[in-house]
Amino acid sequence: MIEKLKIIPEQSLLKKEEQSYHYIDSFQSQYIASEFDIIYLGKSFLSSSPKWVDNLMAIRDKLVGVFGLKTSAQLKAMQDVDNLKFEPGAQLDIFKLYNITENELILGEDDKHLSFRVSLLLDSINDDVNKKRIILTTMVEFKNLFGRLYFIPVKPFHQLIVKETLKEMIINIEKH
Repeated sequence: MIEKLKIIPEQSLLKKEEQSYHYIDSFQSQYIASEFDIIYLGKSFLSSSPKWVDNLMAIRDKLVGVFGLKTSAQLKAMQDVDNLKFEPGAQLDIFKLYNITENELILGEDDKHLSFRVSLLLDSINDDVNKKRIILTTMVEFKNLFGRLYFIPVKPFHQLIVKETLKEMIINIEKH
């Protein structure tokens, strides 16, 4: 089950930056514990977006490319697909990796109109060794009016994509 949280988890690296962002959402889901690390979680995240998202991204790229914004094709071209490096500064699909700890990845991108960060956080549930949770938090900073206008139609799709991605991640992890 996917649950929307009302706050950013205290243990997230994003918590200290909370005040500088204009939009924040956070979703979590539980899973039966299995042994994997934060890099496995990152790879699962990158490969778990719904297939229909590719069609939306193609439409988005055509629209925003006219305004000189980064397209997903440009960002993907900047990475070495065969050798994803989970280290700060690496390009991972459409995301840049900003920070990595044992339990959290901070991904995102900065553009002319907005900056965003996504936290993938692994967390224990009340010291229950059999259950854990994944928390996906997104924070967006609008840099100008265009950023605010851009995000209006993106927001409902963003929330749907996050929920579907998290759902697919849990399915993949529980198969692992």
